[in-house]
Amino acid sequence: MKTKKQFGLWPSPISPQRIGAGLGISDIAWDDDGSLIWRESRGAGGVLVVQPADGEAFRDLNSDYNVSAGVGYGGGDFCVGRGAVYFVEAKSKRLYRQSTQSGGTAQPITPEFGACASPSLSPDGTRLLFIHTYEHQDSLAIVNSDGKNWPVKLASGDDFYMQPCWHPGGEKISWIAWNHPQMPWDGTTLKVASLQVEGWRVDDAVTVAGSESISIFQPQFSPNGRYLAYISDESGWWQVYGYDLESGTARQLTHAKAEHGIPAWVQGLRTFGFSPDSERIYCIRIQSGTCSLWQVDVESGGEKQIALPETYTWLEQIAVHPHEERMALIASGGVCPKRIITTGPDEGCRVWRRSTSEELTTDTYTPPEAVSWPGMDGGDVHGLFYNPQHVQFQGIQMPPLMVLIHGGPTSQRGAVFDAEVQFFTTRGFAVLQVNYRGSSGYGRAYRDMLRGNWGVYDVEDAVSGARHLVAQGRVDNGRLVIMGGSAGGFTVLKALEDYPGVFKAGVCLYGVANQFSLAADTHKFEERYSDSLLGPLPEAAELYRERSPLFFAEKIQDPLIVFQGEDDKVVPKAQSDAIVAALKQNGVPHEYHLYAGEGHGFRKPETIEHFYSALEKFLRQYVIYA
Repeated sequence: MKTKKQFGLWPSPISPQRIGAGLGISDIAWDDDGSLIWRESRGAGGVLVVQPADGEAFRDLNSDYNVSAGVGYGGGDFCVGRGAVYFVEAKSKRLYRQSTQSGGTAQPITPEFGACASPSLSPDGTRLLFIHTYEHQDSLAIVNSDGKNWPVKLASGDDFYMQPCWHPGGEKISWIAWNHPQMPWDGTTLKVASLQVEGWRVDDAVTVAGSESISIFQPQFSPNGRYLAYISDESGWWQVYGYDLESGTARQLTHAKAEHGIPAWVQGLRTFGFSPDSERIYCIRIQSGTCSLWQVDVESGGEKQIALPETYTWLEQIAVHPHEERMALIASGGVCPKRIITTGPDEGCRVWRRSTSEELTTDTYTPPEAVSWPGMDGGDVHGLFYNPQHVQFQGIQMPPLMVLIHGGPTSQRGAVFDAEVQFFTTRGFAVLQVNYRGSSGYGRAYRDMLRGNWGVYDVEDAVSGARHLVAQGRVDNGRLVIMGGSAGGFTVLKALEDYPGVFKAGVCLYGVANQFSLAADTHKFEERYSDSLLGPLPEAAELYRERSPLFFAEKIQDPLIVFQGEDDKVVPKAQSDAIVAALKQNGVPHEYHLYAGEGHGFRKPETIEHFYSALEKFLRQYVIYA
């Protein structure tokens, strides 16, 4: 029988130390011999791990190097082929080559200038395509895989490049490009070009899909060389398309009102892959915040769901075996921490790596519940709700609510395992993850609703979501908390200003306080992002001022805790410094925690431990005991 104890004060098995010690898994790939290679995040570093095809125990490939690409937000850290792995080293940002079989010392194959990402090995193993950035200029480049020649620039002139890939014959290549002020989920173009090997140049580059208002994602040639598949949102949803290289015609292959692509915040993302015989495409489908795995027949368009254990409600980075009907995925669920799995008709579903020791049973965790509610103007809003539970305790009265706001703002909270959510639910907090209007995962029209409305819909939908749960009798109206980072931190500040007294307290991580400073100081990837969210400057200057929390900080009355990385290049610490100075001047209860050596998001275990410890103390003081 469970013991009754006040919500928010349950002793939790998920300590700050446990979260800080967690293992991240970000990408996975097959070598030609069936070996599996993946990247693990361990603290602030990235390590490549190899699982040999012969079934021997997995091992670190080379833990002396921090594997992390350096274009934009990162991603596209490595590729594999013909017994070698090609990766970007974090400090120098150059490409290295290393054997996956014998290990040995990694050898650099590009010079130490600029930064590289998204290496892609040619079918014959002799050349690498990659994305390069130097002095604010991005390009598509090529280099010999042995590093014996100087890299050559193949394509330039566009502001951004992403996801280069090879035709199996080696004579064609494809890539994604786009320009300011578009973001990759606004409008991109899909390019195809012939590659002249002797001249190291491309001829006749043509755009086969996309525009300033159509987003294209992840090109991939079929193994037989006939098709180029890609994701497009031309229909209003990210769907899979097949482009026939012989006829020059494209055909939509999926039709469900669901997303088959994701916002390209980083390089190297994948949501589909061809079968070895080119007859099928295996793809991830996102619907109502949950992922499922599907098989699509290339010729007929017939679709079939592939059964996976029901614990896997979120799937990432699908990689299809080069010779067999097997797939590798990063899989997790609301009550299942991330794992590397493989699945196929001959093996079922097999686990190769777990992100935690998993000694905690699944009933320790709270599963997500997809919820919708009417916004303040009556429009539909979506999110995920977690009702607190504990194997030993029963709550007294109603639980406090953590309203969690994702960053981006073009992002999504899905039914992935989230240690932060479980940190709260195992202590007796309910959690609402708000996929406000402007979020991904619910079609293009929903995603575009934040245009001109940043600081309106995100704020209103957070407040209306909390009030909806209060009206349903599921949470305590007097103990509502709003929390978010980056763009989510901006929403926290705006919510405390525009709706004082609704939330008992706020938690802001590296939040945007001054829209003018953000537009002037942020990194290249997002330096024109605000053009669509607020409008171009100087024409929209009045709106920028209206949506800058710093200029209205006197409206903040509720306690606020602020966290910031000293080295943040996306939202520099000056933004947090300014809002904290205003809080101090206005006599608002607050705390400010500044972390040395941290950027946009915290990675060091000691930082993460301190963050959650400080946050728990703050919540007890200003929410539970207040």
